[in-house]
Amino acid sequence: MDVVDTWTGRAACLLQQAMRMTNEAFAEHLGISERTISRWHAQPAMVHRTEVQQILDTAYEQAGETVQQRFALLLRPPAPRMEAQALRVAIAVVLRGDDVLLVCRRGDGELRWQFPAGMVKPGADPATVAVQETHGETGVHCTIRNQLGERVHPKTGVVAAYFLADYLAGDAANLDPLENVDVTWVQRAALTRFIPADQIYPPILNALEATV
Repeated sequence: MDVVDTWTGRAACLLQQAMRMTNEAFAEHLGISERTISRWHAQPAMVHRTEVQQILDTAYEQAGETVQQRFALLLRPPAPRMEAQALRVAIAVVLRGDDVLLVCRRGDGELRWQFPAGMVKPGADPATVAVQETHGETGVHCTIRNQLGERVHPKTGVVAAYFLADYLAGDAANLDPLENVDVTWVQRAALTRFIPADQIYPPILNALEATV
């Protein structure tokens, strides 16, 4: 059973709530004025005088187990709020020999070449999402070689996880025409003709230069 060491305006009002009484009924029950009860509601941090502390102690002790349990639940601090997970995407840099897989996306009246990518739902594995979304968008099966890194994308503000992947099978095709205009393989040396170098995550360029 929870014990109140010091009754405050808030604690007294929670006892009133646990007893399911109006201000008028609670005031009559305690033998004090209704105006005093209203002041407790207006000043939750106030600490009551000794005689009021004793009155509230007695009211609590005589309230019965059901009310005491209800009061204990109300008195507990609220559970910490779960922070919303940041929006995350998984991006696959898929290699097939000297070629890299790209998709051309629609958006805001312009076309943009990007690497295949997909949203990562809470609890999902980003590497798995990168593989699944690549196949869903392009029909290409791939396998993750390693993760290149993660960052908050400077333009979109989403958390982006980048993966270097190897081609396994499948013909590249636009399987998501609502989002994409085209899908194609481009030579690594020509990549910056499609995506400006300053818009490419630096570890991707480093990996493409180092990978044979």
